[in-house]
Amino acid sequence: MESTKPKKPTEQWDNGLEFLFSCISLSVGLGNIWRFPYIAFQNGGGTFVIPYLIVLLVIGRPVYYLEIALGQFTGRGVVKAFDMAPLLKGVAVGQVLATGASITYYSSIMALTLRFLVASFGSELPWSRCWENWGSDCHDGSIVNATGKMSPAQLYFEREILHEVPNIDNGLGMPNWDLVGCLVVSWLVIEAVLIRGIKSSGKAAYFLGVFPYVVLLVLLIRAVTLPGAIDGIIYFFKPQWRQLLDPLVWYAAVTQVFFSLAICFGTVITYASYNNFNRNVYKDIVIITTMDTCSSIIAGCITFGILGNLAKETGISDIGSVVKGGAGLAFISYPEAIARFEYGPQMFAVLFFLMLFVLGIGSTVGMGTCILRVFRDQFGPRSTPTWVLSSCLTIVGLGVSIVYMTPGGQFILNLVDFYGVSFTALILAIGELVAVAWIYGVHRFCADIKLMMGIETGWYWRLCWSYITPGLMAAVLFYMLFDMSLLTYKGVPYPALAHVFGCCLAALGLLQLPGWACYALYRQRNSPGSFWQKLRAACQPSDAWGPANAQLDVSS
Repeated sequence: MESTKPKKPTEQWDNGLEFLFSCISLSVGLGNIWRFPYIAFQNGGGTFVIPYLIVLLVIGRPVYYLEIALGQFTGRGVVKAFDMAPLLKGVAVGQVLATGASITYYSSIMALTLRFLVASFGSELPWSRCWENWGSDCHDGSIVNATGKMSPAQLYFEREILHEVPNIDNGLGMPNWDLVGCLVVSWLVIEAVLIRGIKSSGKAAYFLGVFPYVVLLVLLIRAVTLPGAIDGIIYFFKPQWRQLLDPLVWYAAVTQVFFSLAICFGTVITYASYNNFNRNVYKDIVIITTMDTCSSIIAGCITFGILGNLAKETGISDIGSVVKGGAGLAFISYPEAIARFEYGPQMFAVLFFLMLFVLGIGSTVGMGTCILRVFRDQFGPRSTPTWVLSSCLTIVGLGVSIVYMTPGGQFILNLVDFYGVSFTALILAIGELVAVAWIYGVHRFCADIKLMMGIETGWYWRLCWSYITPGLMAAVLFYMLFDMSLLTYKGVPYPALAHVFGCCLAALGLLQLPGWACYALYRQRNSPGSFWQKLRAACQPSDAWGPANAQLDVSS
């Protein structure tokens, strides 16, 4: 086999540490600190942790390795990477659409974080005590007690920040313009990092990947020392064995792994495409996935430690009924803990919400980079300046994200998260494994890894890619569909029109599969042979497949 050294791409990480820390800041993000605790709470604490750890080993880590190897080998974004199997290119397009949906509501979480950050600079934390305009609904030191009263933290979040409505039967309401201002600032920060390109985000990753751990460790120490915290942490780790048979718990574990590691959205493939062609990423994968898991567990211990304390103070024996849950759980439990700091609660509040905002930057910049890379691969890196693409993404993203700033915004966030991201991501992830392991071929893919990194792929990875990972995901999907009920938010049902919108959102991503498959077959219309021969031809790698800017014969 004839080969020459690949030419250095126009953009590349300056060194391996930049790639490592960028992946850490991408994976250890809002998916761990914001999403993991409330998903764990919704699914029974310890009942969720066991499936989560199992899924991490047999789905998360193998898919992460696959995506890094695929991105590094091709040196292109996720859509071009699927030139290896044109019949399933719709998988990549669907993943980019899911990433587009994700970045809109991730930016809205950044806006909420920024709003809390501004409030933290006051002489007193506004969620540390009851205020007169809250009336008799407030009860210091508890979130929900026997009389139905709520803590200052929950009331501040729901009434002062969100102005949340009990349902959206009568519409979403007008946007909160304070939050819209925070949203604008959030998108401007995202745009500024994206304009500077991969070089800038690589340098920023050193801070983005380290700073959150310092704040998390401080909060962990405080949370575990609260009275009753141990009860909450036990609830977090102690499973309800019967509930382990619930397919919805496993579905939640699979989708949470997707969010935690940022896999199956095209972002990992995009970051790996800026790697040196011959970099051995095996150790990086172990480090990143281990740190990601530790971050989620630490975030869970903090949240459930706080819930244990609240349960003790309110006299509620069941940790699971202390709060209603929902996507805003992190904006109730974390501020509640910070307000209990005896010394300098404002300083720790500033550090925490700054950390959360930093995590949001790491996650959203990765998503934005993925989306921009698709356009640059399609039209050429010099066709449109980066600042133009970044500005267009900012304008569109900002316009869509405003919907989350309304009183009914959290209902829409939950709806988009389920229909537009989580549900479609699972189906597309199965398609990704089928494309790599079965259409392109696991043996051919392992040969590419050996060509690239000079290492043999072990049987564990081969078995996971070919059988275990897609099989488990398919089983979870089947049982979830069989046992699925209508989506609710905090137990409140959605109007029928909302479900119609959600189904359209899911269809937009999933219809990419048959759409691009038909296009691949259409391109073979002039090829000789039967339909099956044309189908086989549509499964073969296109002429553009292979390492970017390299003269490498990978056909054998």
